[in-house]
Amino acid sequence: MKTNAMRILDGLGIDYEALEYDIDPREDNEIAMHTSRTLGISPEQIFKTLVLASEQKEIFVLCIPALFEVSLKKARSAADCNGIDLIKPDQLQRLTGYIRGGCSPLGMIHKYPVLIEELAQLEEFIYISGGLRGLTLKIRPDDLLRASDGQYASLVN
Repeated sequence: MKTNAMRILDGLGIDYEALEYDIDPREDNEIAMHTSRTLGISPEQIFKTLVLASEQKEIFVLCIPALFEVSLKKARSAADCNGIDLIKPDQLQRLTGYIRGGCSPLGMIHKYPVLIEELAQLEEFIYISGGLRGLTLKIRPDDLLRASDGQYASLVN
């Protein structure tokens, strides 16, 4: 089954590999680490998607390595806004069309600015959510940048 994220990549002629894995509800708070263990992927290559809102209600999508926490100060600077914070979990599906643990930076129901942690450039490939829980996409960082119309930024401590 093709997800919105996969259709976008296909439409742009961008190479990617879709990898499916069984989800484990017991690891709901450690989805990225479960993905790493299940697929045998280096945890440094697993990137999580975070959705943030500015004080002005602008939405931003961040892709950061799963091993790191977002720096709200750096995110605020990269987004060029006064204040920014993670959206509430119950807002995720309404704003993106995705559920927690299956939120891809590609194919959201609205087009939002995408900021990708600059550490991604150190990896040949990174792994992002494919838009469903249990689906990850292997992609080159510059291809994600192009597909998302994103930009690299320093986003983590």
